Amino acid sequence: MDTAEIRKYLSEVLHPAKGDKDIVSLGMVDRVVVDGNRVEVTLGFPKHRDPLAEYLIGSARAALVRNCPKGTDIEVRTVVKDEAPKKKAGLDLGVEELSSVRHIIGIASGKGGVGKSTVAVNLAVALARMGYRVGLADADVYGPSVPKMTDTEDAVPDAIREGEKDIILPIEKYGVKWMSIGYFANPDQALIWRGPMACNALKQMILQVRWGELDFLLIDMPPGTGDIHISLVHDIPMEGAVIVTTPQAVALADVEKGVNMFRNDSVRKPVIGLVENMAWFTPEELPQNRYYIFGQGGGERMAAKYGIPVLGQIPIVQSIREGGDEGQPAALSSRPDGVAFAELAARLADALA
Repeated sequence: MDTAEIRKYLSEVLHPAKGDKDIVSLGMVDRVVVDGNRVEVTLGFPKHRDPLAEYLIGSARAALVRNCPKGTDIEVRTVVKDEAPKKKAGLDLGVEELSSVRHIIGIASGKGGVGKSTVAVNLAVALARMGYRVGLADADVYGPSVPKMTDTEDAVPDAIREGEKDIILPIEKYGVKWMSIGYFANPDQALIWRGPMACNALKQMILQVRWGELDFLLIDMPPGTGDIHISLVHDIPMEGAVIVTTPQAVALADVEKGVNMFRNDSVRKPVIGLVENMAWFTPEELPQNRYYIFGQGGGERMAAKYGIPVLGQIPIVQSIREGGDEGQPAALSSRPDGVAFAELAARLADALA
């Protein structure tokens, strides 16, 4: 007798609760030892013992007694085996499409209304103008604004099939690869999603996209510090975050929450720097004049408190709003607003060099 023969005999034992599959094909025969006239068989059962375990042990012994030569010493043992890990809930998406991206940076804010998406879009364009390969993923699933701000509202991303996986191809304009949930929904459609649905949608917007080789992938994160943010930083290999604020006290109070979220023990992502948006108002006809209508120096004081650099101060200029509405990012210009975004891009690149 040999172990192959013993396994053949054991394949006669069917598991009634497993579609009548045999215990060999089910992987329940953990070990077979044949030593002369002695046969030892070990059956593996999970920690939560199979209710039919005794039946299967008895059936295995009976099959061996029936088929082995008379007088064979037969012993059937059992062992506890770890169950196969349960499949993680949600989408089964890997990070393969991010393998050629050098820096993945989250653009975050503690609250809405501080111009986070405006900064993200213009920062992406400014980096591209410097010669970097750049992509931006619009992860603000409840208020996707990238299509409007880049004049790509009518664009529909293509997709290709590779094996059993669909790969989304990003929209390209201004030298940047763009992806947004807004490309898949009507502009007037409210995305009424609970947290898990939103998390899965934004993961697709990042992990299922053919980004190719990039120097920077910016992720325009939703405002706040909720479960979507935790899911993002756990599942996306972000290098760190840039936090956008305005100078007034109410915005700076929320910045503290954002900084503390990224520094939380369960997140542990560095805050690369702070961007103070709407730092002052400059009339286009008087570019040297500065009016601090939201206060002065708030962003610098907050940055000093947490030991993070101020990467940029962006003025309020009418052309920034006009460019955003018309899909012509201000970073394309050489006006003071364009210069401010170019300086921000240069400081970010230096910080990550």
